[in-house]
Amino acid sequence: MKRIATIWVLVAVMVMGGALPPQVMGDNEVTSQWCTQAKSKTKGKKKSKKQKKNQAKKDKKKAKSSKKSGKKNKLGQQTAVASPLVSVPTIGKTATKTAVPQQNANALLAVGIPKGVSNEVLNYQAIRVNFNPSLRIPNCVAYELTATMVSMADAPDHEVRKNYNYARDNNVKSCPENWEYRGSGYSRGHMAPAMDMRWDKTPMTQCFYMTNMCPQDTKLNNDHWRVLEEKVHRWAKRDKRLMVYTGPIMGKNPARIGKDKQNIAVPDAFFKVVYAPEQGRAIAFIYDNKPCPGGISKYAVTVAEVERRTGLTFSSAIPKQQCRIQDWE
Repeated sequence: MKRIATIWVLVAVMVMGGALPPQVMGDNEVTSQWCTQAKSKTKGKKKSKKQKKNQAKKDKKKAKSSKKSGKKNKLGQQTAVASPLVSVPTIGKTATKTAVPQQNANALLAVGIPKGVSNEVLNYQAIRVNFNPSLRIPNCVAYELTATMVSMADAPDHEVRKNYNYARDNNVKSCPENWEYRGSGYSRGHMAPAMDMRWDKTPMTQCFYMTNMCPQDTKLNNDHWRVLEEKVHRWAKRDKRLMVYTGPIMGKNPARIGKDKQNIAVPDAFFKVVYAPEQGRAIAFIYDNKPCPGGISKYAVTVAEVERRTGLTFSSAIPKQQCRIQDWE
């Protein structure tokens, strides 16, 4: 039995990689004490290995988290230094899933409103409306039109106008109802035209809000004003990027339409300012709110003239004295 016990002790030593205990061949008490110590040591080793393994996992997880955090910070820095003059990215039928910059991000679209004139700024996805709650029409509508937007608006799968209805913007208290124009003799004249917004559902829907409308002579709306809008549409494709500003020119005692025929002011005329930032060109147009025959050159004016007639102030970056239609045609 003594020999068997000794053999087991030797086997244990080999397995545990420890040193031979004192008096292996003799004292059972010492041998028993050594075995207890050896077991304790082995447990410690196992525990230590487990702790190291757990620590390694924690370190790996921490490193991974740190790496992700680093990426986010890097991305945040890129966003912070982005230019405020943003262009709409390449877009198509999936544009609603693409981050399209809000128009309040573009400093060029800011328009100064005269003191004492009622104004509420509405930042839609593709247009900025300076809405007059007292007159219930916009003071000015501004938007950026890029070659990409025009290409998508002209693509075979563009949004179709007949699928959209005039609608009240329920977030704007004084926004007219669609029916208030009925029987007035005036069209619901888009300031930001639908043809420039056909590239996606959201801008198309929003350009049909009544906050984007003015009472406009029907013949003017369907004829020569539309010709001007088509010209601007083509110019944007050629010049890559345009800033477009459109709005009413009000008389001292404007006619009224709408509920009780006194709510919605009828403009005397309309203006359109067009600025090409890349080319440094600008031009403006003024059409009376009535049939206006003849080519667009007949109605070309300087941006300074629009500022004088309306009291509005456009960006100082825009050349105010240019009126060379030959630079555009």
